[in-house]
Amino acid sequence: MNASYESLKELVEIDSPTGYTHHAESYVMEYLQRRGLKPKQTHKGAVKLAFGEYPTIALAAHLDTLGGIVSGIKPNGTLTISPIGGLGLISFEGGYVRVRTMNDNVYTGTFLLNNPASHANKLTDTAQRSIESMHIRLDEEVTTKEACEQLGIRVGDFVCFDPRYEELPGGYIKSRFMDNKASCYVLFRLAEHLAERNISIPVEFFFSNYEEVGHGGSGGYAETVKDLLVLDMGVVGDQCEGSETHCSICAKDSTGPYDYALRKELTQLAENEHIPHKVDIYPYYGSDGSAALRAGRDFRVGLIGPGVSASHGVERTHKKGIEATIALCLAFLRKRFPDAGI
Repeated sequence: MNASYESLKELVEIDSPTGYTHHAESYVMEYLQRRGLKPKQTHKGAVKLAFGEYPTIALAAHLDTLGGIVSGIKPNGTLTISPIGGLGLISFEGGYVRVRTMNDNVYTGTFLLNNPASHANKLTDTAQRSIESMHIRLDEEVTTKEACEQLGIRVGDFVCFDPRYEELPGGYIKSRFMDNKASCYVLFRLAEHLAERNISIPVEFFFSNYEEVGHGGSGGYAETVKDLLVLDMGVVGDQCEGSETHCSICAKDSTGPYDYALRKELTQLAENEHIPHKVDIYPYYGSDGSAALRAGRDFRVGLIGPGVSASHGVERTHKKGIEATIALCLAFLRKRFPDAGI
């Protein structure tokens, strides 16, 4: 756990709700290029990196996050939003936001319940939270729709939530968007490991950018890929086995079971190499692997990732879980390519 996590912090702090991921894509491209690697982008903007010709294995993580988009301006100058992804309203209530306009201005604000003052509304504790009952209060002197429009704010502007990233001495990392920037960090570390050793193997890394809306992993891979190993957050919650200090290996999510042979291979590797892990089932979950299979890709798909508490809320993971995921990925690549010097 002595490795630097600075790149994780930097990536997390780049606003990248689905549909507004170009800054995060540029960061990933530049990060890999600085290590002498040659990433490319798909037409849709996903970042991909091949470590050899004709990749047969892809490792994928998504860099897009939850967020919102301005859906209207109220007569009093506050904003309504349409959610991007499964925004947990109770958790995101009170969150600080940045509204990014088409002319590249940035305005700050707060996501609030309508009529949020407890001294004026005795139902603030019990009111039903819905996207219709909430708004963004801008940190600008605007009290009319026209004044808001004069700032250049319009329907379609992106709403980005402050991640509130903190690294704690005991190894915990609490922040929004550990789903799934923690797994992007895993790919960073793996890329560094392979680059430092000048390793050439038929493996492709894939940073998707539309996972939160269901089609990030649907295409863009090398045509020669046979196996897709998706790195995404492991669920921590009641009736789930996952733990923040372990790597989760998913047997099944809401879209169905993952490939049995690939899961068995990953589980045996974790057991043989004493990598902290949990085999788990996620009741309300889909992944880039789900998108690839729905798109008709003839892939065997596996899913692993560090355990993340309070998913789609104020999330938390642990460096032990991240390091375990890195270790399992390296064990997987060593087994597949025993003579490559991994």
